[in-house]
Amino acid sequence: MTHPLKHHHISEPALSTETDSRRNDSSGGRSDTSDRLIEPSDRWNDTGDPMIEALSASTPQQRLQAAMAIGTRAEPRDLDALIARCRIEPDFFVRDMLTWALTRLPAGDTVPRLVAELDSPLSQAISQSLHTLSKIGDVRAWPPMDPARIGTALIAHTDTEVARSAWRAAVALVPGEDREELASALVTQLGRGDLEMQKSLSRAIVSLGEDLVSVVDERLHAEDDTVRAHAMATRDMFDDPDAGFAHALDAAKRVVALGSEATV
Repeated sequence: MTHPLKHHHISEPALSTETDSRRNDSSGGRSDTSDRLIEPSDRWNDTGDPMIEALSASTPQQRLQAAMAIGTRAEPRDLDALIARCRIEPDFFVRDMLTWALTRLPAGDTVPRLVAELDSPLSQAISQSLHTLSKIGDVRAWPPMDPARIGTALIAHTDTEVARSAWRAAVALVPGEDREELASALVTQLGRGDLEMQKSLSRAIVSLGEDLVSVVDERLHAEDDTVRAHAMATRDMFDDPDAGFAHALDAAKRVVALGSEATV
């Protein structure tokens, strides 16, 4: 995983142990509950460690610096705090830094904990764990993610971010002998979502290898026009991976529309 300093121009964290004034605000006047401070009663945060406490600071910049500092020291004792923060962190860049910090810890400790998060009732906990597992790339994460499970719980998850994270993690971790089974599970999602979601799925399918193009071909005659168009666009990406997906999808939609008119 690329070192985060290449993308985030921040100085070494100057952490403070001062308590943010909003922590003791009994008026309940917080405007964004998703970015609230974590209360001292949360077990992982009640450590006396200023770096851990800073993970729940009031600004994303402070939390980003804290996650970077924790990743830099790379101590297994920080695992619980990092995973707990992943569940609720509202800022994308902070979540990315948390993932980087987790990749710095021993995979033998981290992977089982991340796999356990896949059963969480929180969608963000699942999607962030999938993302982190894909970055770690440890094959021990594959068994609980095989198509028998993913097909009903993760690949077809109703939450968009969980589904997209599952697609990316699955193709990153799948053993060679399970690629066709995974491709068969992925094509069941053809036609789903907006342009960006469809592009993500097509890229995941194509990354499994051109020898699996026949799995996509089976969807070229689907009854649903949206599925057929998406299958055609994905098929085009096998032939020309560098082609723009939006252009390929528009062309496929025209073909499908003309075919439907001819049928009528």
